[in-house]
Amino acid sequence: MTRVAAVDCGTNSIRLLVADADPATGELTELDRRMTIVRLGQGVDRTGRLAPEALERTFAACREYAAVIRELGAERVRFVATSASRDAENRQEFVDGVVAILGVGPEVITGDQEAEFSFTGATKELSGHEHLSGPYLVVDIGGGSTEFVAGDTAVRAARSVDIGCVRMTERHLVTDGTISDPPTPDQISAIRADIDRALDLAEETVPLTGVCRPGAGGHTLTGLAGSVTTVAGIALDLPEYDSTAIHHARIPADRVREITTKLLTSTHAERAAIPVMHPGRVDVIAAGALVLLSIMERTGAQEVVVSEHDILDGIAWSIA
Repeated sequence: MTRVAAVDCGTNSIRLLVADADPATGELTELDRRMTIVRLGQGVDRTGRLAPEALERTFAACREYAAVIRELGAERVRFVATSASRDAENRQEFVDGVVAILGVGPEVITGDQEAEFSFTGATKELSGHEHLSGPYLVVDIGGGSTEFVAGDTAVRAARSVDIGCVRMTERHLVTDGTISDPPTPDQISAIRADIDRALDLAEETVPLTGVCRPGAGGHTLTGLAGSVTTVAGIALDLPEYDSTAIHHARIPADRVREITTKLLTSTHAERAAIPVMHPGRVDVIAAGALVLLSIMERTGAQEVVVSEHDILDGIAWSIA
């Protein structure tokens, strides 16, 4: 048994998992799991740099996580950084700050590595569930990018493309620093076109068209990260965010379409009033839901299986 700490720093959020991992049994016993919205990718798509205020928000969360890691006595720590820090010119400022606080350097992994960690975290426990067998198509909809990975017991194909809830929002819904509230039909069409181009790009590596249609060999679509879990919480009509209820929930495509339409036509105040909505997702959830819906339409999936276990769990297993 090894006590490990995994940190996943993405475009929109930074998350921590401290767990006891037993490679002999394949069990991961969670001790602490937490998430902080830091919006590290604020403005990166436009400026190519990490904003000073975004870095400070991220370092504040790192200081909190360092205290938790020390308190729980994790033997090994791995810090993985994803889309925003891959794109930033001043990524060294980020690296130096993390090392000073946590004592380990952030690994700025490739999109393909990110996809493999996500696949391991999401599918390691699915094979034991009836009707949730492989092959799987895992989609991890992040802030800056979305990872697609197909496989059964092992990864067969993976691709990362630059569509995420923050990137799509900042690219298409922000005018003179103000987010459209709600988006216009032209803005929604522009996001759709951007997503479709990215799906075409992903499909050069990972088969997507029709792969999740019911029938022999159909892939189980497994969705990860905040956009997907938030849509699931809305679909389940939860009075507050409940990860236990959301984990392995199966959300029909028609329900995803209904929720996406509602989010795209809602005001900021209306989205903020949704009980499961994290304040840091209010402005970006509509774009994230549209990414999910577009993927379901392309793959022919009649439902998405939602997982609360994702890249964090994959990172934990990688250091166990």
